[in-house]
Formats: sequence, C-alpha cells, structure tokens
Amino acid sequence: MIHTVEGDVFEAARPRLEAIAYRMLGSASDAEDAVQDTYLRWQAADREYVETPEAWLTTVLTNLCRNQLGSARARRETYVGYWLPEPVFAGDSMLGPADTAEQRESVSLAMLTLMERLSPNERVVYVLREAFGYQHAEIADMLELTEANCQQIYRRAKQHVASARTRQQVDDAAARRIVEEFLAAAMSGKTDDLVRLLTDDAFTVGDGGGYVYTRKEPLVGALVVARFLRGLFKPSQAKRDQFGGTPVLFASIVNGAPAVVVEVNGQLAGVIVLDVTTDGLAAVFSPVNPDKLGRAARGWAALDHGKPVLDAW
Repeated sequence: MIHTVEGDVFEAARPRLEAIAYRMLGSASDAEDAVQDTYLRWQAADREYVETPEAWLTTVLTNLCRNQLGSARARRETYVGYWLPEPVFAGDSMLGPADTAEQRESVSLAMLTLMERLSPNERVVYVLREAFGYQHAEIADMLELTEANCQQIYRRAKQHVASARTRQQVDDAAARRIVEEFLAAAMSGKTDDLVRLLTDDAFTVGDGGGYVYTRKEPLVGALVVARFLRGLFKPSQAKRDQFGGTPVLFASIVNGAPAVVVEVNGQLAGVIVLDVTTDGLAAVFSPVNPDKLGRAARGWAALDHGKPVLDAW
C-alpha cells in the first residue's frame, strides 16, 4: 500500500484503472501490469502540471493498453489452441461498475471474446464510451483523435460486437439453480435434456493454453454441443487421474454469468462459464489454462463457496 499523498491519489484510482484495463485487454494479469506501469509514470511525472489526476491517469493507462493490444494480437496468433479471456469471480474490483446492462455486458466472457475482433482504437473507444460513459470529446483528447473520428470508430465497434440476445442477470441463488440444472442434464446421459437447454446456434470452446487438452476450434450447434458435453461430464477414473484427484463441483458467478467451479484437493482447477441468455444457453466457455487462473484462484479462496453441487465427480 502506498502512503504518500500522491500514492493515496493513485490507490483511490486503482480499482477504476484496473476495471478499464481488464475490459481493454481481456487479461487480469496484463491489466495489473498496465496499472503498475501507469503508477511508475505517475511517480515520475511533474505533478505540478497535472490539473486533473483522474484524467491524466486514465489517459496514460489508455495509451499503454492501446499499445499493448497491438503486440497482444501478434502473440495470440501463435497461442496454443483457442484464446479466451481471463475469468474473474463476482466481487472482484477488476470487474468495475455493474450498474447498467452495458457495464455488465462489457465484462461477460462472450463480449470480451467478441472484442478481440476490434482494432486497438475500436476497443479502447468502445470500452471508454460504453462501459465508463466518457464523452467522445474526452476520448478524442486521450487518443489524439478528432471528436468526429472518435464517434465513427465507436459506431464501427458497436456494429462489430452487436448481439441480438440479452444475457440474464443472475444472483447467487439463480446461478446455483442454473448450474444444478445444467449438471443434471449433462450427467443424465440423455442428449435431449441438454439440447432443450441450448439455443440452436449454441457453441462451446475451451482454452487450455497447451497445458490442458482442449479443442482448437469451437463446436457449434445444439446437438453437437450436447453430445460433446455429455461425454465431457461423464465421470471416469482416467479423468480423475488427469486432474490428480477427485474433482468437487461448485456453483458460482464468473464475469457476471453462472459458472461450474472445478476444485481438486482444495485448489481451483478450472471454471466452466455458462452464457445464459433470454433465449437459452448460448455458449459454454471453459478457460482452464493454469496461467490464466491466478487472480481467479485468489478470488475463489476469498469467497464463501457454499455447499458443492457435486462433491465426488
């Protein structure tokens, strides 16, 4: 913790800066690094000429993220398997404000994945405008663009990530109910039970980062996804051996969505996030790359887990 006046100013801004960086980068660890780099620049700045610390810090962070997005795209082209955003549990300050549907949507795994389609400028403008309510004139100043150009970028970004579906807002009780229903269907051995939960164009995708086997491309279509999930959730000793113990399954909320939390020997082993819309279950995301579970593991350890949905899978 920083205890100087300047440090206190920065610490007060840290949660908002982390929330902005996470939405821009889709990675909690990269967001932490970007915020730390912002602090180092804040330390070195001549603060006598900083009229509004919040605006200064946001501008520096925004441009660090914009630069990082370019190099991140190049890294992800050589990523082993399918790249998914880093999962974050409910209550984490990195998720930031969740007062509006737009703010909640902006941290869903579905939206963070869609935002990978955007150029660095499009993503930055979209996040600042959609999730944090910055005016186009303010964003234009940060990025050294014209206001008209900023508005054009925002319209283009919205078109790229537009979705016709509305995601369900869930509390702990609803998340548990949805996870219980999902697991009951997945473990029933009956494909039809799962198909009834899924939208016609549902898909599933996993991210093991080369450490955990996952398919390289999404599986699409209710029947195809249902068959895959039925096999995935069929218990076997081979799967327990792969986990290094007997998995215990909990229900929680990750990035605003119901999630199956897999715990082995008291440690977080992975999460399965259910993208539940008003039309049904539209996607199943499985971020299980251990390199992406650091912040999630810390968050999980701090949560009241409640009773497991399944205590011996």
